[in-house]
Amino acid sequence: MIRIHNLQKRYGRTRALDGLDLTVPTGAIYGFIGQNGAGKTTTIRVLATLMAPDGGEAEVCGVDVLRRPQEARRLIGYMPDFFGVYDDLKVWEYLEFYASLHGLRGSAAVSLRDNLLELVDLAHKRDDYVEALSRGMQQRLCLARALVHDPQVLLLDEPASGLDPLARVEMRELLKELGRMGKTILISSHILSELADLCTHVGVISAGKMVREGTVRELLWAAERPEYRLRVLRDAERAAVLLRERPGVDGVRAAEDGISFHCEGGAEGAASVLATVVAAGIPVARFAEEENSLESAFLRVTASNE
Repeated sequence: MIRIHNLQKRYGRTRALDGLDLTVPTGAIYGFIGQNGAGKTTTIRVLATLMAPDGGEAEVCGVDVLRRPQEARRLIGYMPDFFGVYDDLKVWEYLEFYASLHGLRGSAAVSLRDNLLELVDLAHKRDDYVEALSRGMQQRLCLARALVHDPQVLLLDEPASGLDPLARVEMRELLKELGRMGKTILISSHILSELADLCTHVGVISAGKMVREGTVRELLWAAERPEYRLRVLRDAERAAVLLRERPGVDGVRAAEDGISFHCEGGAEGAASVLATVVAAGIPVARFAEEENSLESAFLRVTASNE
């Protein structure tokens, strides 16, 4: 549904995109995550036909967004991280105005307006002025605006930015509903815990390159291979050597706050590894299974590519 290959973009001496590859399957809710300056917004603007790259390819639904931008725009609904609203318009006027830009007027525009307001739970606010809406309501109204022409693909740049916890939950549930309606959604966000619950696929970008891409489960690493962390009171280097030499143990990483590793055999395998360290006379201060969250996976992936 969305395909990017070797995408490149420079701002002066800064390389914002450095040969980026990205694939979003049809019907996916794709979380596009990375640190500030990683290239997320630049990528979305290229896909939205608002920015020309310096090289590479980008397609949406098989349409080349660089060579056929007008056709691509009919397939895309775009919601930027910063957006403007017409404060002196009422909610219903705001949506009817955008419907008119897509050639819909009269009863067709009214029907579309009412359906979208119901979808984003703003029907009770139809006669309010846009400026009177809360930040969360304005976000939902702008999402409705992006849906006016019934696009197949939604490009959402930080859709929960600046929202309070309740508004973020409302936005997340709305995006889930759009996913159930068959929309393909690309979401750029820093709120990683919510992406884990929302998304079907995730891509991690760092310094303009894709460093990990796949399903959420793949990014979290297989559940049967959890990560363990061991903290010892002394002889940390010797403990790390013991772990690396032990069959069935891999991914050993030593840091100031402890030693992380993966092992075969689940909890029994981990207990056996712990016994090996204790039998070597190394005092253990803490031993635990790491929480397998999207945040921890993101930190591991980005740290390994710095």
